[in-house]
Amino acid sequence: MSNDQLVSKVWNYAHVLRDQGISYGDYVEQITFLLFLKMDHERDELLNEASSIPPEWRWPALAGKDGDALELHYRHTLEALAKADGLIGTIFRKAQNKLSDPAKLKRVVSLIDKEGPWIGHSVDVKGEIYEGLLERNASEVKSGAGQYFTPRPVIEAIVKCVGPKIGETVCDPACGTGGFLLAAYDHMKGQSQDREKLRELRHNSFKGYDIVDEVVRLCAMNLYLHGVGNGGSPVEQADTLASDPGERFDVVIANPPFGKKSSYKVVGEDGTVSSERENYEREDFKFTTSNKQLNFLQHIMTIMEASGRAGVVLPDNVLFEANRAGEGIRKRLLEGFNFHTLLRLPTGIWYSPGVKANVLFFDKRPASKEAQTKELWVYDYRTNVHKTLKTKRLTGADLEDFVQCYQDRVETERFRRFTYDELIERDKLNLDIFWLKDDSLEDIDSLPEPDVLAQEIVENLEAALEHFRGVSEELSD
Repeated sequence: MSNDQLVSKVWNYAHVLRDQGISYGDYVEQITFLLFLKMDHERDELLNEASSIPPEWRWPALAGKDGDALELHYRHTLEALAKADGLIGTIFRKAQNKLSDPAKLKRVVSLIDKEGPWIGHSVDVKGEIYEGLLERNASEVKSGAGQYFTPRPVIEAIVKCVGPKIGETVCDPACGTGGFLLAAYDHMKGQSQDREKLRELRHNSFKGYDIVDEVVRLCAMNLYLHGVGNGGSPVEQADTLASDPGERFDVVIANPPFGKKSSYKVVGEDGTVSSERENYEREDFKFTTSNKQLNFLQHIMTIMEASGRAGVVLPDNVLFEANRAGEGIRKRLLEGFNFHTLLRLPTGIWYSPGVKANVLFFDKRPASKEAQTKELWVYDYRTNVHKTLKTKRLTGADLEDFVQCYQDRVETERFRRFTYDELIERDKLNLDIFWLKDDSLEDIDSLPEPDVLAQEIVENLEAALEHFRGVSEELSD
């Protein structure tokens, strides 16, 4: 049975559970728990890798039970493993049984049990099955994994360009389900046959942070399925922006969460509700702002090693926001770092509507009186590019030309060079740079298909609304 067939089989049962009141998110979460237990057992049985789970909580003890005894044992298993150390404790942190109906629980347990083995010498294959579930959850449920799901072609293009090397450390400070970390691992593991270097790669080369417990669990499981961090946990639950973690990394790759402002609701004594802006006061932040993406950019500047490299997905507002913080951070990026490449991504590739995003590639440089950015190369893959999640999905082939241009540094129609002197003279240091003519404005025959055009209109309206919200919040300060 192919990976796609397995994904379809497991996913189809999610529809049954949804009709009975169990959400897709809860179903995927329970699958992570059960798959972990089954594969831990298979690692012991098939690969001779000793399990670190106490015998009473392993898969055979669970799969052999029925009825209320099964539900009770499963609940106690989750409670016990939530107290464990390392990766196991991370996966089962705050775990609760959402399949409280013994019949439904038995159906899922039987499904996993009879479709095995789920693990073998090629752990990556089984990881693809799990990622397939996450992608379906993201595409079919707006409140599902879409909030932390980055298109795989974007991830792979970033990793190819940044080029992490075995022996280097890699961090994603907003790791979601671990897509960037896993792509980096896939890129690095073929660079050496030395067993000690490969062991170091799996156990000590990666670090991820996320603020949401459920997401950290999904990431930990996804890493486990690929053989990363089988001992200690490479991913932590934390508010990344709260403080400087102290650690420094050779490579930082990330897609910080969408949403411009950091704020929270406050209920007064008289019952009135007001919105309080959340500004992060950190000594290493040169500018105080409530813009989350600008704060993530400052955080990434901090955690990079002295010669570190970064590839980061950020929305358009980071390039043009005209206040003191926006302009100041862009100036710091140009002068203290080598901000060498900018990729303008197309619209229609995100599960969150209205998003216009870019990838910023920059390298850290030692302190100097001279600006470290000599030239910025901009690749415009947005103008006259029409993508949707259903009919015209972004593929790896779509970004091959960008990756080639990134390596060759030769100007083309879409790839253009701008000197530091040209950049620093731009009004408010606006780096939202484009030069291609939008064909659809002049030639009606160049208009995209109606469904694509409608989606673009919706996304443009969403983006405009978000921009006006930001202006309103700035004026109310």
